[in-house]
Amino acid sequence: MSFLQVQGLGKRYGDAVALEDVDLSVRAGSRTAIVGRSGSGKTTLLRIVAGFETADRGRILLDGRPLVEAGTMVPAHRRGIGYVPQDGALFPHLSIADNIAFGLERNDPTRRTRILELLEAVELDRQMLERRPHELSGGQQQRVALARALARKPALMLLDEPFSALDTGLRDSLRRTVARVLCEADIATILVTHDQAEALSFADQVAVMREGRLTQAGPPQELYHRPRDRETATFLGDAIILPAEVENGWASCSLGRLAVAGGPRRGAAEIMLRPEQLRLVVDHDHAANGGDGGSMGWGRVVDVEFGGSVCKVAVTLGNAPGQPAPLLLRHSSMDLPRIGSRVRIHVQGEAHLFDTPLS
Repeated sequence: MSFLQVQGLGKRYGDAVALEDVDLSVRAGSRTAIVGRSGSGKTTLLRIVAGFETADRGRILLDGRPLVEAGTMVPAHRRGIGYVPQDGALFPHLSIADNIAFGLERNDPTRRTRILELLEAVELDRQMLERRPHELSGGQQQRVALARALARKPALMLLDEPFSALDTGLRDSLRRTVARVLCEADIATILVTHDQAEALSFADQVAVMREGRLTQAGPPQELYHRPRDRETATFLGDAIILPAEVENGWASCSLGRLAVAGGPRRGAAEIMLRPEQLRLVVDHDHAANGGDGGSMGWGRVVDVEFGGSVCKVAVTLGNAPGQPAPLLLRHSSMDLPRIGSRVRIHVQGEAHLFDTPLS
């Protein structure tokens, strides 16, 4: 059963549509990531769930309790929801101890113990308790903000791009810490982020927003490998999208004849492959005329971009003279092909067939 239910949520700012008929379910103890481009409505959705914004229509239920519905609008401070904003929003005049304990009763005999438990949970040293926020790094401030949000044992945690201001290494480390802490506390969590890789690695469920609508939601692997349309496919990662003729579970395209997943369809369609499904092998013994004669694709390397462990190789397909742009493939830095090399392209796994047929 869903712990949080968002049903038919709508929101406008004047003539601008921020949210349009948004439905979302979140299971107890799970982690959901909401992703989308700027202006897609993801932060508006989070703020309405938190109680910072009002909805024009729709319902929100938390563990069966109405937070938003016709005639009902539970104030933010009575929802039992924790919230961590992008900048942490710590109180600069309070010590770290007082920031963490801000929502706790001062006369609570377990107050000090609770502060120390939370400090340990977010992996901060006790020596920081008497410091002020400006004496901490950005990552440490976000850990304090998380501890403060956890102090009152919220039923639901909302994270509004809390890692975006941090450098890459620290962001990854803090994300893992936050995921562990929330998992151990068994708190359902919604993360809003513009970072697709962050969403895929953090969440049990990913929800994609576009122009105020929730276009697809599901497990990260399902959305990555089986996106509903090309916009979702390209937003969640690098994608190779090719025109094809589909029949009986096979697609004929510029890479040859490929198995496809997506149901029994016939006719013109678009198929998708992820770059990691394609493997390049330098063809040292090709015929002078460049013929291939089989179902395996082949092409010519036109550019190589060194990137450390994984490099990018641009390839024009030999049997697709009308190909609008080279395919950008990934390749190990070991045995990188040279520009001008003829390569064979091996496809691993099935190609994905988009839901909507080409007209």
